[in-house]
Amino acid sequence: MKAYEFPANITTEGKIELPDVILQQLPNNQQVKVIILVNEPTEAEQEEAAWQRLAAEQLLKGYSEDDAIYDTIRNFTTK
Repeated sequence: MKAYEFPANITTEGKIELPDVILQQLPNNQQVKVIILVNEPTEAEQEEAAWQRLAAEQLLKGYSEDDAIYDTIRNFTTK
């Protein structure tokens, strides 16, 4: 079995874009085995994301349906 290693991008449609130079080396109509390696977030990045989620949750806990009146006032003043 032969292996190729190269960086690739995933499109917004969820498809993997292979570099042309690699596509030229692969025979058509052949089954291949795909292994995908992705970078995992660091511990610091995971902790920062957790703090941001907690802050957003706490902020929204303080929001009441009664506060929706201010949304109406703000919309009224911007028209």
